[in-house]
Amino acid sequence: MARPRRCRRVCSEPDYSSFMPDGIPCSETVTLAVDEYEVIRLIDLEKLTHEQCAKRMDISRTTVTEIYESAREKIADSIVNGKRLIIEGGDYRLCDGSAVHFCRKRCGRVSGIPRIAASVRLKGDHEMRIAVTFEKGNVFQHFGHTEQFKLYDVENGGIVKEQVADTNGSGHGALAGFLKEMGVNTLICGGIGMGAKNALADAGIELYGGVTGNADEAVKALLAGNLAFNPDIQCSHHGNGHHGEGHNCGGHGDGHHCGEDKQGCAGNH
Repeated sequence: MARPRRCRRVCSEPDYSSFMPDGIPCSETVTLAVDEYEVIRLIDLEKLTHEQCAKRMDISRTTVTEIYESAREKIADSIVNGKRLIIEGGDYRLCDGSAVHFCRKRCGRVSGIPRIAASVRLKGDHEMRIAVTFEKGNVFQHFGHTEQFKLYDVENGGIVKEQVADTNGSGHGALAGFLKEMGVNTLICGGIGMGAKNALADAGIELYGGVTGNADEAVKALLAGNLAFNPDIQCSHHGNGHHGEGHNCGGHGDGHHCGEDKQGCAGNH
């Protein structure tokens, strides 16, 4: 059975849907799908990488590459052969505001409603709640063992409230439920296992793993769109619940072991 295609997320539909050569009667047309238009806008205009574009559109990097190549070929056909270019259709959905931390520079409209107003409201009036694994001001490097999260409420791209929450003994996959109950929709952390990553995905929480350094600065970098993180971070050592002697985490440099490292594994030293 064929795997269903994942609907591509776009910030907004294009303002202009048709282009044609000046002074040339066009009998032929080229149709550029809206998701193809979005990939061109993000990569060629906003200068995002394919990986960044994939996160913005909620699809895989491979799919972004396929869409990009198709879109470029259509645009070239229109320009070189004098064909009318029409932008319509495609397999896409409009952003509902849940990706506001990606789309803040282009605050489009959804059915005539400003995107910010259409976003999901959590625990009051804030539009976004970010959690960071927290220890002594820094991003704690082992998600499953974190004893505290620092929470940041965001409105209009700025932090309006900060608080520290104790996990009260919760660990690993159970922390996803804890964060969901706290109204969190975005997590910044260091190392994290695949089970916890899956639990966060099921809870609808966006993950930025492999982050190190000061927690406040990490959140500011996320909101500015320049946070350094590792989307493929994984720490597969959860068989006994803690780092064993000699344990090695993928992503560390050769010869680096976590068994003696109180901070655990960031996967991005």
